[in-house]
Amino acid sequence: MDVRRVVPNLRSKAVEESRAFYGLLGFEEVMNHGWITTLAARSAPEAQISFMVEDKTAPIAPDLSIEVDDIDAAYNAIRDSGAEIIHPLRDEDWGVRRFFVRDPTGHVVNILGHR
Repeated sequence: MDVRRVVPNLRSKAVEESRAFYGLLGFEEVMNHGWITTLAARSAPEAQISFMVEDKTAPIAPDLSIEVDDIDAAYNAIRDSGAEIIHPLRDEDWGVRRFFVRDPTGHVVNILGHR
């Protein structure tokens, strides 16, 4: 299993202000679902930051998103480790398959794969 990208998820009710601020550093919007907006650096598109008001289908907003190439293998490895699954593995309407896990320090991590 390979990691494709890692994106911090910052909670923000001021998405427009966040977009403008990070735009000063060369970030531009690459995704906007209303409840989550992702910005990417023009010079390095894999360098991304997401801003979310709340998560659309999960009871808690994640602190970090990690995209992997084999979501089912990632889920099995995490589940078998005994880590706390916060949000079950599921296919979402916006084209990802994902689950949330709590890491050893208490952060909620969104593990996802694109379909």
